[in-house]
Amino acid sequence: MRSNLLLLTIPAAIGAQTVDLSRTRMIDLTHAYNAQTIYWPNAPSTFKLEKLSYGKVEGGWFYSSFAYSSPEHGGTHLDAPIHFSEKGRTSDQIPLGQLIAPAVVIDISSKAKNNADYRLSVADVQQFEKTNGTIAPGTIVLLRTDWSKRWPNKKTYMGDDRPGVTTNLHFPSYGVDAAKLLINDRKVGAIGVDAASIDYGASKDFMVHQIAGAANVPGFENLTSLDQLPAKGAVILALPMKIEGGSGGPLRAVALIPR
Repeated sequence: MRSNLLLLTIPAAIGAQTVDLSRTRMIDLTHAYNAQTIYWPNAPSTFKLEKLSYGKVEGGWFYSSFAYSSPEHGGTHLDAPIHFSEKGRTSDQIPLGQLIAPAVVIDISSKAKNNADYRLSVADVQQFEKTNGTIAPGTIVLLRTDWSKRWPNKKTYMGDDRPGVTTNLHFPSYGVDAAKLLINDRKVGAIGVDAASIDYGASKDFMVHQIAGAANVPGFENLTSLDQLPAKGAVILALPMKIEGGSGGPLRAVALIPR
């Protein structure tokens, strides 16, 4: 039987990679959108699904149709560079090579477990590279905090569940110096995290967003199941809704892992 082959075109610095789907395990890194989907506390609205039709029509067959609405930045979603950079790329302008690429997973879950404000440090990155090799340009870097296991409990996930209040949020994420190392020095293609933001919860200036946006590096937020991924060896497909001129949007992220 002929294997189903998927040839992924990814940044030349990493090298083209062929993935045999018959020998690949697929992991969904995406939270489903529903009434419990978490948004930033000051979001003007949340996810809504309106039933337009559901049942048999005059012709006798079944038909269903819905209308949905949602702010860009909630649930598992993309942060386009323009989100924090006036000259950054919009959602529809991000090259596919930054959305489909080999990934590494840096695990800080043990450090974040007892410190909700923990931020990835340069030392953490260096320790990861000591074990796994230098992170190649174009790589998608995923930060595992295990915060996704708290989803959809807004209080434990965000640190505060009061509507409109953004001054008491607590969850781990990237540190500024580590972000500079990954984005400016390693030239990674994208960064993602299984928490609410690529900046930690207590951030007041969103410097990681600013650094990423200035370098046209997109962010993937509210990912899940990063504990099922190896430190290296996975390929990520992170395809957002292609909103022309958008600053972000819903994201379906999937990891392909060789068996």
